[in-house]
Amino acid sequence: MRTLLNIIWLLLSGFALFVGYMVAAAIMFVLIITIPWGFAAARIGIYALWPFGKTVVDKPTAGTGALIGNVIWVILAGVWIAIGHILSGIALCVTIIGIPFGIANFKMVPVALMPLGKEIVDLP
Repeated sequence: MRTLLNIIWLLLSGFALFVGYMVAAAIMFVLIITIPWGFAAARIGIYALWPFGKTVVDKPTAGTGALIGNVIWVILAGVWIAIGHILSGIALCVTIIGIPFGIANFKMVPVALMPLGKEIVDLP
C-alpha cells in the first residue's frame, strides 16, 4: 500500500516539491557558508519525493545550534518551501482522492520550516 501511495504522491506533488528542495539545496551549496542547510534541504527533498513509510523524529542531540540554524533557514528558504507545501496541500484537498495527500503535505510544513535537529526514519 505504501508503494502505491508513494507512486500517486510522486505524480501529484512529490516531484515538484523534490525539485523545489533540490533548488534550495543547490543555492545553499553554492553559497558555501550555508552548506549544512544544503544537506538538510537535500535530505528533506528525498523525503518529500517518497514520504509514505517514513516519519520525522527529533534528534535527541539537537541543541541550541539547531535552533539558531533553523531561524536562519526560515529566513533563507524555509518560508518559501512551507508555502509550497501549503499551496500543494490545498490544491490536493480539492478532490476527495487527493485529501490524504493534502494532509501529508500539511504534515511536512513543520519540517520544511525547521529541518535541523530532525531525523527521517523508516516506519516499522
